[in-house]
Amino acid sequence: METTNTTEATGSCLCGAVTIHANTLKTSVGACHCSMCRKWAGGPLMVVDCGEALTIKGEDNVSRFDSSEWGERAFCKNCGSHLFYRLKLNNLHLVAAGIFESADNLVFDHQVFIDEKPEYYAFANQTHNMTGEEVFALFSND
Repeated sequence: METTNTTEATGSCLCGAVTIHANTLKTSVGACHCSMCRKWAGGPLMVVDCGEALTIKGEDNVSRFDSSEWGERAFCKNCGSHLFYRLKLNNLHLVAAGIFESADNLVFDHQVFIDEKPEYYAFANQTHNMTGEEVFALFSND
């Protein structure tokens, strides 16, 4: 959402059954605090915007869950690793930042659904924070 710098990156799930290659991975890392992401990830979901096209090897090991009318979540059937959240409206893939082997150039710079973040944790980084309402407004203008 924030940074326009992009890079190419490859990553995999914990067991290696699924490999994802992103040609246009934005170097901006975001945290989502919505209740669905927290329930899915056990805490905030840390993602990078990888655009519309991903190359996925081991697709038969990917399970997709239609979590809402606007989004789909994908994970490895074997090890359970979170792979990505896909926005149905524009096919945008928000890939779990932790799956990429080389993450030295990534910058944590934004948080979404900050109004749903519980009080029991806080990040020290200075970030751009958006409420759920602001996020929906941003994507409704696409």
